[in-house]
Amino acid sequence: MAIKKYKPTSPARRFMTVSAYDEITSTTPERSLLVSKNHTGGRNAQGRITVRHIGGGNRNKYRIVDFKRNKDNVPATVKAIQYDPNRSANIALLYYADGEKRYIIAPLGLTVGDKVVSADAADIKVGNAMQLANIPVGTMIHNIELQPGRGGKVARSAGNSAQLMAKEGKYATLRMPSGEMRYVPLACRATIGQVGNLDHEIVRVGKAGKTRHMGVRPTVRGVVMNPCDHPHGGGEGKSPIGMPTPVTPWGKPALGYKTRKKKNITNKFIIKRVN
Repeated sequence: MAIKKYKPTSPARRFMTVSAYDEITSTTPERSLLVSKNHTGGRNAQGRITVRHIGGGNRNKYRIVDFKRNKDNVPATVKAIQYDPNRSANIALLYYADGEKRYIIAPLGLTVGDKVVSADAADIKVGNAMQLANIPVGTMIHNIELQPGRGGKVARSAGNSAQLMAKEGKYATLRMPSGEMRYVPLACRATIGQVGNLDHEIVRVGKAGKTRHMGVRPTVRGVVMNPCDHPHGGGEGKSPIGMPTPVTPWGKPALGYKTRKKKNITNKFIIKRVN
């Protein structure tokens, strides 16, 4: 994909870039795969803000994406590659041979007219889905299940992929996008290839208003607050945070703080951590 730049007609336009959307072939979503989306504004059932900096944003509908790929042995044809406002990756509209339509995450190299299938005996081709037991070692995969039948959970965002490193016993060894090495049951499914829309990470937003369109509200720095509002607040003039490490408004470490439970039941599946 390519990146589009603008003429500097304003300070915001000077550094703004957008995707050229070269992969997109259709802008009309499949109505049968759309559902309404409720905006919470970051509030829970009691009306209290439990997640900050959420609110506003353009109206859009959720596209139902098939992460399970459980329609076995029925070939499908790619009819369109479409934009999805709910994720960084593009989505592909599939027409199955029996007439059913489904969305999947569009991998790199999948084009309109390609045939894909979900089957244990499928070819090792981009877009095909199968169990890890049937995928050759060294293959790049995405949309990977962590538990059989639960749907893909890993490597679903733009440009991501994992690599199948080894198979032994009931488990496969995967190198995750983060570099972590992890055991995953061989009965779990994955899709061949790398997620498309590689240039997503280098797009520059350019202006604050565009962030508001995404539903993200402003973030105020703690150092400009008063001491009663944030641990970093207070001081005469511009002052440092005044403590060994940055913290959240509630005093918890903000950077480099491990939040994973030490007795997490899935720790036994992690072979090598990143840090």
